[in-house]
Amino acid sequence: MLDLRPMPLPLAPEILAEMLQAGVSTFGHWRLWGVCAPGIAPLFPCPPVAGTAVTLALPGADSVLLHETLDLLRPGDVLCIDRLGDARHACVGGIVARAAQARGAAAIVVDGPVTDRAELAALGLPIWCSGTSGQTTRRLGLGGRRNAPVCVGGALIEAGDAVICDADGVLCISPSDLPETLKRMRAHQAREVLLHQALARGETLDAAIKRLAPPRRQAES
Repeated sequence: MLDLRPMPLPLAPEILAEMLQAGVSTFGHWRLWGVCAPGIAPLFPCPPVAGTAVTLALPGADSVLLHETLDLLRPGDVLCIDRLGDARHACVGGIVARAAQARGAAAIVVDGPVTDRAELAALGLPIWCSGTSGQTTRRLGLGGRRNAPVCVGGALIEAGDAVICDADGVLCISPSDLPETLKRMRAHQAREVLLHQALARGETLDAAIKRLAPPRRQAES
C-alpha cells in the first residue's frame, strides 16, 4: 500500500541559519517533544545541518519508495526515514547517499541502520542513524508512505518541519511553532551570555541562576 503526499514547502534559509547557530541542546533546555532519542546519532563527525524535513516510512526490507523519492529531493532537504521497527536492514548505503547528495540534500536521518560506513564517511553527506548493518534492503515493492507523519527516534516528524542535526542529536520543530520557539531561543542565548559573564567574575552558578531567573507569575485570584 502506498501513501504519497506532496512535497513540503521549503523553509526560509535565514530561519534555518539562525536555528543552526543555536544547536539542538539549546532547544533541548525547554522543549519536551521533537527531540530524537540519543540512539539516533551521527554516523561520523558531521557538520551541523538544518533543513526542511522530507519524510518516508519504509516497510521491512523494501527500498523502492526510497529510490523514487531521491528524485524529488531539493537543495536543503533533510530526508527523515522511519523504518517501522526494522532494525536489521540498512536502507542507506553509498549509492543511495550519493544520489541524495547529487540532488542537494542537506542530510539523511534514519530510524535504523545504514551500511557502507567507510564509503559514507568518504562521501561526506551528513547522516544520523542507529548504527550499521551488513544486511540491506532491496526492491520488493511493499509500499510505504511519503511525506506523511513519521516516528524517528521516538520523535514525531512531519513533512515541512525544521530539522536540526548536530553532534548532540536531532531535533524537529513544526513551522507553526517557529516564531515563538525562535523568540524563546534568543532569550535563552542572551541569558547564557550573562551566565558566562557571571562565572568569569567569580560568581557561583547557583547564585547567577537565581539572580537571572525570570520573575514568577503571581497566582490568579
